[in-house]
Amino acid sequence: MLTSATLAVGGGFDYIRGRLGLSMRVIWSCLRHFDYQKQALLYVPPDLPDPRTPQFGAQAAERIRRLLEITRGRAFVLFTSYAQMKDIYQRLMGVVEFPMLLQGDAPKNALLEEFRLTPNCVLFATSSFWQGVDVQGEQLSCVIIDRLPFAVPSDPVVAARIKAIDAEGGTRSFNIRLPAAVITLKQGFGRLIRSLNDRGLLALLDNRILKKQYGRVFVEVCRIIGGRRSWGRWRNGSG
Repeated sequence: MLTSATLAVGGGFDYIRGRLGLSMRVIWSCLRHFDYQKQALLYVPPDLPDPRTPQFGAQAAERIRRLLEITRGRAFVLFTSYAQMKDIYQRLMGVVEFPMLLQGDAPKNALLEEFRLTPNCVLFATSSFWQGVDVQGEQLSCVIIDRLPFAVPSDPVVAARIKAIDAEGGTRSFNIRLPAAVITLKQGFGRLIRSLNDRGLLALLDNRILKKQYGRVFVEVCRIIGGRRSWGRWRNGSG
């Protein structure tokens, strides 16, 4: 038996079944434990520039600052690259009034312990904090993700998989990068709701999910994980 919070892509299991080499006779089922419609609120800013442009850093930092003011810190700010993480962190030093922790300044377990013990703390981190991290309660009330977590095509493992798919006549974006990015996004957002009593804000600063054709796959994930859209009600503690 396989169980995971992030196996399905687009409502189905074709991607993980293909990766594991399992036959069609395997029985799959989606079960939902948390009430995301009541526990989580999703925010995707439509006005930020494309994360791949030079203008993104400054505007993203300002938007993160405003979100942290609303949530009174208590946040993970997760990035797809060390360079982006360090850039945003440096932009917000001395600007954000809450304690800030940076991945790399201490071992992972030490950072997590300090985050749990420090009121209103904000942790800036990359891939190793997207999964396998459990912080329950109000101490973690917000997860902010900078951009859609597409794997870099030049990565040796990704490049080898793309080459194999191309040789079989497949579509590499769908078969490799897109499903993997969907699963990674689920894992990142999954840091927020860890118990039936958790509630909070999920923010994705990459609005390509609203503008690109492939965005519909991510939008479906966001509808499941962060059902409510109006974050003014959440800010005031109602709804």
